[in-house]
Amino acid sequence: MATAVHGPGIITELEPFTPGHRACSGCAEALAVRLAAKAIGNNAIIVNATGCMEVVASPFPYTSWRIPWIHTLFENAAAVASGVEAGLKSMEKKGKTPERNIKVVALAGDGGTSDIGLQALSGALERGHDFVYICLDNEAYMNTGIQRSSATPYGASTTTSPAGKESLGQITWKKNMPAIAVAHDIPYVATACPSYHRDLMKKVAKAVATPGPAYVHILSACPTGWRCPTDDAIKIGRLAVKTGTFPLYEVENGQYKLNLNLTKLEPVGNYLKMQGRFRHLTEDTIKEIQERVTQEYNKLVALASKSGEKASPE
Repeated sequence: MATAVHGPGIITELEPFTPGHRACSGCAEALAVRLAAKAIGNNAIIVNATGCMEVVASPFPYTSWRIPWIHTLFENAAAVASGVEAGLKSMEKKGKTPERNIKVVALAGDGGTSDIGLQALSGALERGHDFVYICLDNEAYMNTGIQRSSATPYGASTTTSPAGKESLGQITWKKNMPAIAVAHDIPYVATACPSYHRDLMKKVAKAVATPGPAYVHILSACPTGWRCPTDDAIKIGRLAVKTGTFPLYEVENGQYKLNLNLTKLEPVGNYLKMQGRFRHLTEDTIKEIQERVTQEYNKLVALASKSGEKASPE
């Protein structure tokens, strides 16, 4: 393995996250972590909350990580990451360790981010720690049995929001975590999806190179929980973007930029009907979801237009 240290924001040919993990077949989240790790480089410390990637990458006594890695509880990835960042800064200031510009990166799922980890994340962003927080969003607590989270989309069936004769499934709309991060006035917020791998790597590299806190929200299809074929994860991710269900955008110092110029959104039904978790939805419910998706996408278009940022063509 090469040992050269790469600076922040430089995409490397190294593989800090290696094959041999125990992720499910077709797991887009494992791909997302591999791509993100290449953009992070090997001059970093990873703080990983309990979740799918922690479990599959660290079955004792093995690990898929080639860089320093810490396992934390579900709820405190941001707190531990901010402590590591503050500790490194203090040691460098006191001359106990040379300045090496080590980047601290927190990884957590949607449950560990938008639910039980939200308090710690908000505090870390408010304090202005120089770290990157990556949310790996597969839209439920997949590791513990496909329970709903606040990131589970409206209408999705999970083990704790099951669809039935008297039940729609999930009855609340997906929490907008990127908007919550933007509300903290941090330098950089972005959404990404491994179906658009170059876009994902560029955004993670930009986040790593950004002084201060940065937040990257990555949608990762879960064939197990989404009830879809294992070879459709990338296709479904692309549809999430092209239907406007999960737009790709950046917010740099408050300025919005849509990353793809979608002149016309594909019907959201094309996305929903590929997944078994939505198979119970009626055409009326799909129409309701379509209206919501279009409304939220138009809000983003307006914010990007106000910022004067033009999207790249699809």
